[in-house]
Amino acid sequence: EVQLVESGGGLVQAGGSLRLSCAASGFTFDDYVIAWFRQAPGKGREGVSCIVRSDGSTYYADSVKGRFTISSDNAKNTVYLQMNNLKPEDTAVYYCVLDAPMDVVTFRASEYDYWGQGTQVTVST
Repeated sequence: EVQLVESGGGLVQAGGSLRLSCAASGFTFDDYVIAWFRQAPGKGREGVSCIVRSDGSTYYADSVKGRFTISSDNAKNTVYLQMNNLKPEDTAVYYCVLDAPMDVVTFRASEYDYWGQGTQVTVST
């Protein structure tokens, strides 16, 4: 059974930093994409960043470029999202998601087969 377990969310002041972790287990695919999505109250799900397992390439939404960094520790099957210079508009539930086997690199939520339970990030002014 595929499991994605997020951790690292919390409350932080604007300008602060948080690091989210996603521990993935229960699958043996070598070709996959892990992404972070977020959903703010009253809004739809937004793709934030993703990383491709095969070549390590990374992608970011324009709203977080230069502030967020995605990385992975393949030995631990863990993906991280380092979030710096956080803004109140970053407040959302953040989800770790998996597309395996990988179809395309995309920020379309419907392309992702597996979702974690989410972790709350709240940025105060």
